[in-house]
Amino acid sequence: MSNHNLARAEAATRSALISTHSYDVSLDVRQAADAGVPGYTSRSVINFSAQPGSSTFLDFIHGGVHSVFLNGKGLDVAEVVDGDRIHLDNLQAENQVTVTGTALYSRSGEGMHRFVDPADGQCYLYTQYEPADARRVFANFEQPDLKAEFTFHVMTPSAWQVASNGAELARTQLTSDPATSRWDFATTKRMSTYITTVLAGPYFRATDHWSKTLDDGTSLEVPLALYCRASMQESFDAAELFRLTKNGLDFFNDLFDYPYPWGKYDQAFVPEYNLGAMENPGLVTFTEKYVFTSRATDAQYQARANTLMHEMAHMWFGDLVTMTWWDDLWLKESFADYMGTLGVDKATDWDSAWVNFANKRKSWAYVQDQLPTTHPIVADIPDLEAAKQNFDGITYAKGASVLKQLVAYVGFEAFIAGSRRYFKDHEYGNTSLADLLEALGTASGRDLGTWARQWLQTTGISTIAAEISGSGDAMEAVTLRQDSVDPITGKQEDRPHRLRIGLYNFDDGGQLLRTESIELDLEGADTAVEELAGKPRPALLLVNDDDLSYAKVRLDAESEATVRSSLDRLSDPMARALCWTALWDSARDAVTPAALYVAAVERFAPAESGIGVLLNVLGNAVTAVERYVPAPQRDEVRESLMAASAMELRTSAPGSDQQLAWARTLAELSRHDGAYVEFFRGILSGSVTVDGLTVDADLRWSLWQALAANGAATLSELDAELALDHTAAGREGHALAAAARPDAAVKTAAWNAAVNDTGLSNEILSATIAGFSLAPSGLLNGFTEPYFDCLEDIWQSRSIEIAGRIVRGLFPAAQDLQTGMAPEDHPVLRRTDDWLGARMEAPRALRRIVIEQRSHLFRALTAQAAGASHQEAGALQQG
Repeated sequence: MSNHNLARAEAATRSALISTHSYDVSLDVRQAADAGVPGYTSRSVINFSAQPGSSTFLDFIHGGVHSVFLNGKGLDVAEVVDGDRIHLDNLQAENQVTVTGTALYSRSGEGMHRFVDPADGQCYLYTQYEPADARRVFANFEQPDLKAEFTFHVMTPSAWQVASNGAELARTQLTSDPATSRWDFATTKRMSTYITTVLAGPYFRATDHWSKTLDDGTSLEVPLALYCRASMQESFDAAELFRLTKNGLDFFNDLFDYPYPWGKYDQAFVPEYNLGAMENPGLVTFTEKYVFTSRATDAQYQARANTLMHEMAHMWFGDLVTMTWWDDLWLKESFADYMGTLGVDKATDWDSAWVNFANKRKSWAYVQDQLPTTHPIVADIPDLEAAKQNFDGITYAKGASVLKQLVAYVGFEAFIAGSRRYFKDHEYGNTSLADLLEALGTASGRDLGTWARQWLQTTGISTIAAEISGSGDAMEAVTLRQDSVDPITGKQEDRPHRLRIGLYNFDDGGQLLRTESIELDLEGADTAVEELAGKPRPALLLVNDDDLSYAKVRLDAESEATVRSSLDRLSDPMARALCWTALWDSARDAVTPAALYVAAVERFAPAESGIGVLLNVLGNAVTAVERYVPAPQRDEVRESLMAASAMELRTSAPGSDQQLAWARTLAELSRHDGAYVEFFRGILSGSVTVDGLTVDADLRWSLWQALAANGAATLSELDAELALDHTAAGREGHALAAAARPDAAVKTAAWNAAVNDTGLSNEILSATIAGFSLAPSGLLNGFTEPYFDCLEDIWQSRSIEIAGRIVRGLFPAAQDLQTGMAPEDHPVLRRTDDWLGARMEAPRALRRIVIEQRSHLFRALTAQAAGASHQEAGALQQG
């Protein structure tokens, strides 16, 4: 990766030497539609101040630098260009540097991504930079604290739509080349390089407008626009997206008491996007998977709204006020994650935002926080490679969870008052943790230093259990016990928790209702709950009721028995979601056999009314079957869940989200079992129908993938399906299905396409890897050694995005524990340990991925061991 990897110390040195004022960037992409043209002309004119006589460097990942002029003097390109850096010496107090070169189009989603629509052959461009890929498009000082004003000019085919952060000022057709036009955009306010952006192509464009009367009587006018590929126009629900956008702008402008600062508000839905979305001010980009061309559940629409609100919150948290360096990435992502959920809860019609946050978003954080590579919310980010890896469940979901707890601690009004002061004090600037704590501490009147150390600067997750003593129906004493070992230091970190305990009992109709609750502060390892002493023992004692705190919960024995027998009688959606999470955590942690979780899903998921929760628990059940259930039990457990899924597919309300969820689950499970092959063939041919089930492109590809993984679909059949769905999503579906066929030659071809060739774009690469990984036991054994042999070459030769997909996706994760074998003795685990032990000097980001995959495998093997021991114990008892 050459000298792409900017170190934090280098960035600090550079920002101490220079201050950036403005960029004027010209890009000529008129030949983008010609696949034989690898790059385009990029010209940057940068004005900046410096310490006289000092030296620094520009960042530019390029296909050739043509010229460099510093303060009117041409520099020798051969002397000043060093890989991806351009050295500038003998600087003056005020400087202007002009760099002209060739920037390269991307197929990895980094920099200027070029995509050719298989539906109509049209070419589309968009940019994606975070954390540091603006340097793939134009020469710049690539670090978040060197903010500047930006002016963009783009040369494109005249028929295209073009957009950038600033409003369009002029569109001029070239007299020398009428097929080409030059687009000139308004100068932006000060922003970081990584949130600048350009969009170009024959996009469909819809427009609208939002306005608000401010307290001083003036009007805030914000033009709105939406973009998607022309071939997706019929599926583009622009009216609904505009409605959500206006609701969000109403909500956040009032909440933050700071008028939206970026002029216009465009949102573009783009292909092969590596993220869910990106908060480029004035032009937010989203994955076009949010343009639903097939049937989508209400949970998918809510997730899209959450992302929309998340990115809008970034206009203030992240764009207006930006972290100084990536150590404080949480300053934008944790806040946006919290605010996104708050926005859905307060500014839309959905009433399940916090339930879905508790059940899905926090589960992501819990998983991440139990890995050996976990890190504090305020992380140590020594370089850009480390920054790339930290867009994870800690920075997003744990940070948001902790903020939710902070709101409970200081009060919502104080939290918002502190945020408002933070915006006003640091507008268009850069900050660190201390700046935010000062604003929130002043607003709340609390010293937040101890809270920050305990929650933001430690690692790991607390596990809280209620210990109940007493005989009969009364509770003599209740003690909350906190186990909170920091996985990095090995020390107990007894964090303070503001939480609620709910007491649930059965009513006369058999429903499980909350009959009482208490709120308390948990301090230290043990906290006696004096308010509960002497009270009748409830059917369910739910710790962290209403999900106020960030912690795993272990149910006491009687409460667990109630949940496993009567979860469907628990009427409160949040309480039900928390109980589902407790059951899943218990299975993941090998406290209880994974098969028991699957049994709970079979029994209670059909009654789960929350579609977001249902989709999550069904996904967990599939993971439990294929990873956590011991191999000797797996077929039986899978067959039972498949039968339940097939039954619910037929009996759920026709056309309902629940019916679609069960259909998807049956298709996913059937990748590993051929029992429903003929049923699927009947659905695909139309000879079998299920009342209300929409057999659209997404579902059809899911069924074809199941057939292919069972060796029941030929390549010619898959090609014929692709001919019916010649779209980007169809290409991905076909790539996965083709690679899923259980044939050694097919697997070798898929491996070579992913590892040895470079022709696959980011999404087709991931689909190919996913299909390769679907295989019967033993078929992939021969790829274990090649995997470890290729890791360092892959890391050095590919971009970090593509390398990460390969290293993570091809890890031999699907392993079974043989009878009598300890998890740590599994040969793949030992081979991983050997590689890690021998590669102490390998790039830190590469090692992190391998360490995380090892941890996931060890957890799966440990769960298998627990399931096997439980079965053996049951057999002994029966004997």
